[in-house]
Amino acid sequence: MTDPIQMLAAERLQQDHRLAQAKKLLIEALEQSQSTIHGIKPPDPARKLDYDNWLDQFSKARGAPLWHPYIGSGSGKGPFVELLDGSIKYDLISGIGPHYFGHSHPLYLASVFEAALSDVIMQGNLQQNLDALKLMEILIQHSGFDHCFLSTTGVMANENALKIAFQKRYPANRILAFERCFMGRTIAASQITDKAFFREGIPTALFVDYIPFYDPAHPEESTQKAVNALKSHLHRYPKQHAAMCFELVQGEGGFNIGTKEFFITLMEILKDDGILVIVDEVQTFGRTSSLFAMQYFEVDHLTDIVTLGKLSQTCATLYRKHLAPKPGLLSQTFTSSTAAIRASIAIITELTSGSYYGPNGLVMQLQDKFHTLLHRISNRHPQALHGPFGIGAMVAFTAYGGAADKTTAIVKALFQAGIITFIAGSNPTRIRMLPPIGVLQDTDFAIIETLIEEVLLAHK
Repeated sequence: MTDPIQMLAAERLQQDHRLAQAKKLLIEALEQSQSTIHGIKPPDPARKLDYDNWLDQFSKARGAPLWHPYIGSGSGKGPFVELLDGSIKYDLISGIGPHYFGHSHPLYLASVFEAALSDVIMQGNLQQNLDALKLMEILIQHSGFDHCFLSTTGVMANENALKIAFQKRYPANRILAFERCFMGRTIAASQITDKAFFREGIPTALFVDYIPFYDPAHPEESTQKAVNALKSHLHRYPKQHAAMCFELVQGEGGFNIGTKEFFITLMEILKDDGILVIVDEVQTFGRTSSLFAMQYFEVDHLTDIVTLGKLSQTCATLYRKHLAPKPGLLSQTFTSSTAAIRASIAIITELTSGSYYGPNGLVMQLQDKFHTLLHRISNRHPQALHGPFGIGAMVAFTAYGGAADKTTAIVKALFQAGIITFIAGSNPTRIRMLPPIGVLQDTDFAIIETLIEEVLLAHK
């Protein structure tokens, strides 16, 4: 047994019985505070003036209004979130993905509690604690890749992937990507993201060539069309492409899904030309019937670099050892906060040890329940709802043909009715959900179905 005198200060702290008592008291306090959060609740009229003032101050401070009039109180419970106007709503977009287990989950509280006792808030290039190593090893183990570089955001993970690819393939200076893809909003990533208004007024930083995505209505034709486009680009710019970026499920594009055969066909052509395959899993990570979507589609063996984020809290770039960058290419003052790193470890440990994956796991059960309720609405009102689209914990549908203005109005009406969703795609624009896992009950699905139907019928 270790002599207590020789123990590190951190080891003595971890063994202090008061920590376990404090954690227990915090969880009890959290659960007691959540006792009034158990369903949709309208705003409190007495809070309206203050809330409207805060919304106005938010708009002035950030130079643009909030997309949803959402200012949280800091409390919630599972699928429910409490706002400062006193309302309680179903959060079915989860902050566009990060809140995988919903709001105020005890797992988050325990992670943040432990992190609060750490000596540093942020870890980075010169300050790495052992929990950062543990997270990297977990991600390496479950991905089968050789190396892992942590980062604070998904777009930074993608930037690091691009830097690795360009350095390895120098002097190649072009990127391939799918039409309707989303890579992020930095200067470089916005060049790849296939939305022109995201880069309006931004100087060209990358040369990007686009490939049409898979069309489930025309599988063979769309695959051949993609192959022809890829070969055309490779012929026009020989040896000039560093990598191709793959979103296996297009999120911003409208939850469009490819197939194993489609992706492999393109990846094998790329491999023959020495072009690297980057799989962007910032949104898909953890949301299919496998931890990684590349494993679900069985293309991990053809993937050179994979990025992840959102639900993982701490984002990461995983890459093969033959792509190890030269010193100085990857470095960040902050790679992530200690709280985010510890939360990431707890989340991924829970996901890989629980019953979330496989054809009958919680993720696919969630898909089945959402698809079933959307099919029921569609059967009753075929002009109002088309879909569902997406896979696993990524759900979308088209309302009344998907005109952008009408879809936005419906999403905002859903918010007022007590359901938080978002938009995705264009021509058509779809209503998108990234619902939390394991916290919705059957009664919740029934309420959600009724509210969606009511809002749709009010917008004929």
